Amino acid sequence: MVTMSVSLPEKMKEYIDAQIEAGDFTDPGDYLRDLVRRDQDRRLEELRAIVDDALESGISPMTFEERIAEGDRIARERGLLND
Repeated sequence: MVTMSVSLPEKMKEYIDAQIEAGDFTDPGDYLRDLVRRDQDRRLEELRAIVDDALESGISPMTFEERIAEGDRIARERGLLND
């Protein structure tokens, strides 16, 4: 296991300490590991939902080039693609 140092505002540290005192976690590392695991699970579920939606949508009538152009248009609208 690797050691990591994290700086937190006092209110966050107090919150984590309260979770430990409540018996939900053994130490701050246990709390943070749980947060990371839950975040990973949430992201995996989001990806699974995207794949399920894609599979359910069926085959697109668009050509490959049209799909790429559509993806570029959407990425530009979202500010993810620069010309």
